Order: sequence, then structure tokens, then C-alpha cells
Amino acid sequence: MTETVNISCKSDFLQILQERGFIHQCTNLESLDALAANKRLTAYIGFDATAKSLHVGSLIQIMMLYWFEQTGHKAIALMGGGTTKVGDPSFKDTQRKLLTDAEIQNNISSIKGVFSKFLDFDKPDGAIMVDNAEWLDKLSYVEFLRDYGVHFTINRMLTFESVKQRLDRESPLSFLEFNYMLMQAYDFHALYHRNECTLQMGGSDQWGNIINGVELCRRKDGAEVFGLTTPLLTTASGKKMGKTEQGAVWLNGDMFSPYDYWQYWRNIEDADVGTMLARFTLLPMDEVRRLATLEGAEINEAKKILATEATAMLHGREAADKASATAQETFAKGASGDDLPSINITKSDLDNGIPLLDQFIATGLCASKGEGRRHIKAGALKINNIAVKEERPLNPDDIETGSIKLSIGKKKHALVKLT
Repeated sequence: MTETVNISCKSDFLQILQERGFIHQCTNLESLDALAANKRLTAYIGFDATAKSLHVGSLIQIMMLYWFEQTGHKAIALMGGGTTKVGDPSFKDTQRKLLTDAEIQNNISSIKGVFSKFLDFDKPDGAIMVDNAEWLDKLSYVEFLRDYGVHFTINRMLTFESVKQRLDRESPLSFLEFNYMLMQAYDFHALYHRNECTLQMGGSDQWGNIINGVELCRRKDGAEVFGLTTPLLTTASGKKMGKTEQGAVWLNGDMFSPYDYWQYWRNIEDADVGTMLARFTLLPMDEVRRLATLEGAEINEAKKILATEATAMLHGREAADKASATAQETFAKGASGDDLPSINITKSDLDNGIPLLDQFIATGLCASKGEGRRHIKAGALKINNIAVKEERPLNPDDIETGSIKLSIGKKKHALVKLT
């Protein structure tokens, strides 16, 4: 079922994905390429609503939908209102926390805004967003098992890498989670009938689930549909993208500010610059390749371009330019930078003495007091650019021009503002 990607693609969509490094596996790349070159296709990617925001780990899938639409095809963003109630066990050690219907719907409402930055839902016959609860919530379990369960074998499902790894680690895999594969397969079947959808895309961890959907459509509908996955999103050092020392890199601006988002991309590893420029910006590939060859101090300029372009895609050009200017003001000129992450305190708070590490935690610079103490010991924790040698309270003497600048190293900064 797996198709190699070592062919020269002819369709605009797959040419772009191939050149920019999006393609990992495809069920029949040559046939999909021929179809995409000659007709308008419909494709979907599913996103479960386990939090109020998606994080940057989902961005590679969103960019696939972006390029799919930009090359003349119809994109579907499928929200997992139904599948979120079960939880995808793929490459996880424990079962997801089960959410209520109200929590799931609140999360979906919060997530929706991000997609409008990348897809056009307003033009006639443009991109659409649907919720799989529309059909999954209406299924009769006995009828579902009788009509669809017969098309799946436990033998085959146990061979999928996500399941094998879970069992090899002797981590419990509940029957509830095992049903997730059938539900995702049914999603493809439902979208094929409702929207003539013939392509499901996703991350490499979804390969087994996608294959189930492809085979269900073949067995149940006699249809040839396709599956396409992206590589696992990791840094050059092998770390999984999407998290920092302070937590997840959320896509919602109210959970992770445009400035912090800009800083996230600015601080990536040198070896990742070319890959990230190709996947997460719209820069022409000739320019991407040029920037990827820079070395020494020049690579920092490439990182700034990456940070600004990636931030502009998500938060808009104005917010990206503002974040870039704030960084320049803060780091190059040594000023405080009004757009830095900040918290407010009162004069009476300072007079009473506020624990220093509590403020580093409140601004998100540190995840815990233990982490803060390690930074103090290393000389990386600073107040107004001066290293702190021991744990102490903040006091009125720390105020400079109405605020106190907190820093971890040279690149992480926040403000405590006096109100």
C-alpha cells in the first residue's frame, strides 16, 4: 500500500509538496498526481478538539490544506467533535482525558479562528469546516459493528506501528481507544459520500488510521481514494516540535502571543532553518535554498526572516512586523520593549515584597521555582539585564521607567509593570 515518493510529480499541488518536503507516504502517488493534474479534488485533514487551541505541531497539516486550496482544489478542515470523545491512541502511552460535550464544543469554537488565516471559507465552493459529530453521534453501535466492523480484522489492526508500540511498552490500550481507528475510517467513508472527498492527509502517526479509511472506501463503496502523510515534525536534534520549556506553542494568539511566536521561530536550531522556511513560509524555494546556505552570524538574519514570515502567516503582517521591531528594540538597543509578555503589579505589592521566582513563573519565563533556581545558579536569571545571584523579593528599587525587566539568558524577556 505504501508508495515511494521518488517520482517527478506533475500536478501543481504535489510538485509544491514534494519540493517543500511535505511528502512522507502516499497510497498511490502516481495515480493521485495524475488526478490532481487534471481535475479538482477534495481532501480533508481531521483535528481533534482536545484543547482550546491547536499547537505548532499541527501547522504542517494546516499548511498542506493551504497549498491544496492554493493550487485549485477544495479543502475540508474536519473538526473531531465525535472522535475527541474517544481519543486517538496513536503513539501515546495513556488514554486521553475524556471531555464533556460542552468542553469539546468550546474547544472547537476557540480553534476555528486559526483556520480562517489559512483557508478561504467565504468564496463560493471554497474551503469548508465540518464536525464529525454530525454523523458519528447518530450511529447505532450494533448497526455500525454489523455494517462496518466486518471490514476490519484485529490481526491487521495489531500490525499498525502505533498499536504495536503501545503494546510493546505494555501500556494499557482500552477497547474505547481501539474503536478510534474504525471511527476515523468511517469519517473518510462519510466525507466521500457527502462531499466526494477522495484524499485524506495527515501526519505520519496517522498512517494506519488513514489506510483503514482507504480500504473501507474500497470495500464498502468500490472507490479508489488516497492517503497522504507528512514526515514526523522534529528538529534536527530529534526533538518533537510544538513544545518549549514553558509549554506548548499554541496557535491562538490569546494563549501564545505573536511576540512569543516570533521568538519561537527566531530561536530554532541553525540546521532547521531551510526545512522550516520551506514548510512554514511562502518564500520562493530559490530564496529558501539561498537562506539555508548562510552560516555564522548571517544565519541569524535567516532566522529573523523565518520568524517574521511564519508569524505573518498566522497573526498577520502587522503583528509580525511589530514583533520583529520589538525584538530589535529589546535586543539590539537594550530597551524594555512594550510588546514583551507582561504582568501588572501595584506599588503596595512591591512594598510588601513579591517573591522573585513567582513573577518569573507568572510571566511564563520559568515553569517552576526549581527551574528558576537552576537559572540563578547558572547566572542566566536577570533583573533589568543584571544577573541575580540569590533568590530574593522584588522591591521598589527594581523599577526602571515604570516597569521591571525579567530575563532568562539573552533571548527570553518579560516585563513586570507597575499599575
